[in-house]
Amino acid sequence: MSTIVMQSDLPDLELVNRGKVRDIYDLGEHLLIVTSDRISAFDVIMNEGIPDKGLVLTRISEFWFEQMQDILPNHIVATDVAEFPSATHKYRQQLEGRSMLVKKAEPLPIECIVRGYISGSGWKEYKSSGTICGISLPAGLKESDKLPEPIFTPSTKAELGAHDENIDFDRAVELCGREVAEKVRDFSLTIYQRARDLAATKGIIIADTKFEFGLMDGELIWIDEALTPDSSRFWPKDQYQSGGAQPSFDKQFLRDYLETLDWNKQAPPPPLPDDIVRKTSEKYKEALIRLTGR
Repeated sequence: MSTIVMQSDLPDLELVNRGKVRDIYDLGEHLLIVTSDRISAFDVIMNEGIPDKGLVLTRISEFWFEQMQDILPNHIVATDVAEFPSATHKYRQQLEGRSMLVKKAEPLPIECIVRGYISGSGWKEYKSSGTICGISLPAGLKESDKLPEPIFTPSTKAELGAHDENIDFDRAVELCGREVAEKVRDFSLTIYQRARDLAATKGIIIADTKFEFGLMDGELIWIDEALTPDSSRFWPKDQYQSGGAQPSFDKQFLRDYLETLDWNKQAPPPPLPDDIVRKTSEKYKEALIRLTGR
């Protein structure tokens, strides 16, 4: 079994943030992002890691950032440890394949979510109000239905352990300013539609995804991760059938398991059985292989 990296240990470097999945170090001019094998569900970090998850997320992000660089610049400086500052080289074993040297940017205070299908919190909201984030949708939609066109449904960014909150576009304008809010909405929809069409040729439906953007010298850049199974719902195209939940290549499999337990979705998390850990790892790897062929 692969070694599971629950957190990086780089004592000579300045750790500035340990999030749900990523450890971020300040290297002066740039940041170093190390993607661990941690997994969270319902905003709670599980005690067990998922083998090779950090490697998969890094490779998938790298793939999508490359595919979309003509739409919007991204934050990647290098992904090869040999090109990182020399102070990192002694940690090569920890960093290889799961780290990125990135530009510093000021993150926007919203998460930019695009939904092409109705699922998750969007489905719950639609059932009660006929809307998602203030956007009226046609009556009679079923769970997992494809929407007439993709919609932009931003959310706030919660502190670690708290829940993000869906907001309407007017609130996004209040938080970011109209010009920036309109730009990230348009970039999000453009990137999603290209990714959706490309993934469809590989047998994957991207039902929805979450983007993060930042400002660098007043210009928008795409930051964090790109269209991974952590930030998106990936469904196998050949098994798609609207009217209920879908099989997936993402952590929805883990969420579905957790929903069967008597757990209040607050820390501490319940222990994960070995087969749930293994199957989750297999789903992430299959997404990578389908998308990139490697």
